[in-house]
Amino acid sequence: MIRTVLQSLFVVCLAASPVAAQTPAPQWRHGSALLDTPKYPPGFKHFDYVNPDAPKGGLVRLGAQGAFDSFNLVVAGVKGSPEQGLGLIYETLTTASLDEPSASYGLLAVAFAFPDDYSSVTFRMRPDARWHDGRPVTAEDVIFSFEVLKANSPTYAFYYGNVVKAEKIGERDVKFTFDEKGNRELPQIMGQLLVLPKHWWEGTAPDGRKRDVTQTTLEPPLGSGQYRLKSFVAGRSAVYERVKDYWGAALNVNVGKWNFDEIRYEYYRDATVLLEAFKGDQIDFRVENSARNWATGYNFPAREQGRVILEEFPSRASGVMQAFVLNLRREKFSDARVRRALNLAFPFEDIRKTIFSGQYERVSSYFNGLELASSGLPEGPELAILESLRDKIPAKVFTEPYANPVAETAEAVRNNLREADRLLREAGWELKDRKRVNAKGETLTIELLGDSPNDERVYLPYKSALDRLGIVTSVRIVDGVQHVNRTRSFDFDIVSGLWGQSLSPGNEQREFWGSQAARREGSRNLAGIADPGVDALIDRVIFARDRAELVAATKALDRVLLAHDYMVPQWTYGLQRTARWNRYSHPETLPRYGASGFPTVWWFDTAKAQATGAIR
Repeated sequence: MIRTVLQSLFVVCLAASPVAAQTPAPQWRHGSALLDTPKYPPGFKHFDYVNPDAPKGGLVRLGAQGAFDSFNLVVAGVKGSPEQGLGLIYETLTTASLDEPSASYGLLAVAFAFPDDYSSVTFRMRPDARWHDGRPVTAEDVIFSFEVLKANSPTYAFYYGNVVKAEKIGERDVKFTFDEKGNRELPQIMGQLLVLPKHWWEGTAPDGRKRDVTQTTLEPPLGSGQYRLKSFVAGRSAVYERVKDYWGAALNVNVGKWNFDEIRYEYYRDATVLLEAFKGDQIDFRVENSARNWATGYNFPAREQGRVILEEFPSRASGVMQAFVLNLRREKFSDARVRRALNLAFPFEDIRKTIFSGQYERVSSYFNGLELASSGLPEGPELAILESLRDKIPAKVFTEPYANPVAETAEAVRNNLREADRLLREAGWELKDRKRVNAKGETLTIELLGDSPNDERVYLPYKSALDRLGIVTSVRIVDGVQHVNRTRSFDFDIVSGLWGQSLSPGNEQREFWGSQAARREGSRNLAGIADPGVDALIDRVIFARDRAELVAATKALDRVLLAHDYMVPQWTYGLQRTARWNRYSHPETLPRYGASGFPTVWWFDTAKAQATGAIR
């Protein structure tokens, strides 16, 4: 297919006028990597980590916590959308490979092209791409999707903020023009665009109602992907069936993937009930995020009999920052000494021992677990970057390596609290009548906001430590909807936050820590970080010219974020913990950057299923 496109382009160029011939022809690509060359050449057969002969068939049941009341991903419903399943219905222009960092290959687009200065990107749509109603996926669909997502979603509006024009420039070609040059990631970002069917959204529903892409709906959506919605119970379950005549089944990027005939999602409001549903053989596979459950929650007969398997997979693809987020929009957190005092009070070692069964390590970087994490003192290219911004960043980044306080003994706990007391006093918060008050007579109060009763296991020990410092602390657990609304509007003192980090960070850092995002409700910049030094370092990451510069710039960004003590780092675990009923198999070589790769490259194993027992 790529060869045909290139041959057609060559013929057009020969027939062009002399004036047109002066315009450089686009260099059409089957794939690209952000700071390297793609691993897979044109015409590759399939990804190395799949079994091209994997059998199709069978059922897998997955569990999710929460509920849903809409199938419209453009706008969220009151209870949200079942995004896990809708990702099976819709497709993007390109798709990532899972055994190389930041590489993408054509999916809905047969090829794409961008100039050397990265000022635009053009996608050529596959002529055989089809919606499930048989109509072609068109350039008009792409432009429609871009426009409605940008217009109706604050997150997408920010993410596509550098795109100044989307236009059809050929029968199957769509061009996106950017407002800045040198941003290597923008072409890949546009390749991730979720494509929606324009004709369907502008049409009429079976009940005669005019569809509206700006409203929630429970009408089963039209997609182009490998699955369609078969049935659902609003808020409780959704069943997706494999499309037998799926247009892209033979594409090299799809071979060996999505092998199940049916994928079911069951929704539970309570995490404890979700675990019990797995143990009762109502769910086939789950990722376990609770250390306590992993240590003691799976001691039941099916595991002892080998019918249930617990397995850990390495998480190489992403780093993480998970932390108590301090809302910098509130004056009481404006002083870095107060923020550091809150870190000194966090009793991590005690919580790890008593609650986490000793399984976790303390997060010590905004890119924890990756080569991008800073350590020691800056040197080489990283030092040079920091020197260029010396007047905009904390001086201590040059002299003090960041370290979380450690409190493994009772004496260490007391020492940390004494240091926290000293910092609070320096910041103007004196201790009077066992309460922290400032010169205005205001009491230092903090609300820890959570959305699950399980949060109390960690919040209450932290509250106890803060109380000892005279900080009037309360724990507030609210339902999921209220929690989302409060965090979106930044109506909190301290809330738990989590940011996954890729091997090649880029534009998303503006959304995480950038000044513009700090002012926009619904952004991922929960802390409200608005700092010129941080903004400058984010740009150094985005406009890095090679891998070495990217690593140096990211380490510098990490170091400065840590030095400000914007957050109280929590904990992480370097492996993906999984539990499954033994009915499934996977390729001998799993994707290096895909952890378990479930369910993408797995398949239903009939022999194992017979030994394990029929699905209930």
